[in-house]
Amino acid sequence: MTTQHASPITLHVDLGDRSYPISIGQLLLSDANLINRHVAGKRVAVVTNTTVGPLYLDKLVRMLSDAGKQVTTIVLPDGEEEKNWSSLMRVFDVLLQEKCDRKTTLVALGGGVIGDLTGFAAATYMRGIPFIQVPTTLLAQVDSSVGGKTGINHPLGKNMIGAFYQPQAVIADTSTLETLPARELSAGLAEVIKYGAIIDVAFFEWIEANIAKLASRDANALAYAIRRSCELKADVVRQDEREGGLRAILNFGHTFGHAIEAGLGYGEWLHGEAVGCGMVMAADLSQRLGFIDAATKERVTALVKAAGLPVVAPDLGKERWLELMQVDKKNEGGQIKFILLKPLGTSIIMPAPQDALLATLEACVG
Repeated sequence: MTTQHASPITLHVDLGDRSYPISIGQLLLSDANLINRHVAGKRVAVVTNTTVGPLYLDKLVRMLSDAGKQVTTIVLPDGEEEKNWSSLMRVFDVLLQEKCDRKTTLVALGGGVIGDLTGFAAATYMRGIPFIQVPTTLLAQVDSSVGGKTGINHPLGKNMIGAFYQPQAVIADTSTLETLPARELSAGLAEVIKYGAIIDVAFFEWIEANIAKLASRDANALAYAIRRSCELKADVVRQDEREGGLRAILNFGHTFGHAIEAGLGYGEWLHGEAVGCGMVMAADLSQRLGFIDAATKERVTALVKAAGLPVVAPDLGKERWLELMQVDKKNEGGQIKFILLKPLGTSIIMPAPQDALLATLEACVG
């Protein structure tokens, strides 16, 4: 990553008394005032994993301790397959053993799994305690840490158990992306592409022009991508916090993607890899229904591929594909609902005709 340091920026998620700031910038994990400002009580419990913990946990604990906080740490195994009931119970076990009260602030230090799981723990421990998101992956910084969706996976479906629960703050230190494996960086770019495809065609064009810079971790390009993604998501969340309608568009590519994750076994493909491939499939379906032309479908496919993401779906078997897509929070009355492009830069939510859906599965599965 290049070393120029842009000054940090702060965005606001406007949700009335649940509003909170998103701070984006380099070396924010070294800013003791920024983190301590959002910790009201004396007790803090930091939840992280075995990959992120060795990199950043000591520094964070030291800063909190120096400010007079009593800090508990909880280190979970890494991986999507760990976003489950037993990991959640491990968090509760420690909170109860350490006699953490309802003034305790939980801090989620890690990627989307840690953020989702810690947020769900915060939503339900003593019926709700404060928490702070400190996302350390691109995917978490542009998507999962913002908007208050928390939860765990179930063997039968992804993110089916959870709560809407907003953090006190999101602190996105872009310096953490320097230690991010290339595969994780690509996974995060899937969610960046998503925002352009469904909401902002000018942003989609900017990503097309800058994908090489993003893939090579250019600091300025990444900073803009994170900022614009958070602005777009914050605006959608402000309008529809609990996914009554509009917010569902943020699941573009996710109906296919979640089926891939559950069908292969959580952790086999990263969430962003499954979403990237899912967006290619959703673009294919959009074209079959006459909402976009072949050239637009090719643009989406080419951009997903340029981000280092898979564009050919795994062969789960037609029946299994349909069965997995039936378990999706957007579905109503047994109909599988898809977010489709109509046209690029805007979207529509609708059930797809069975013949078009089967044709997409046929065309996109390797």
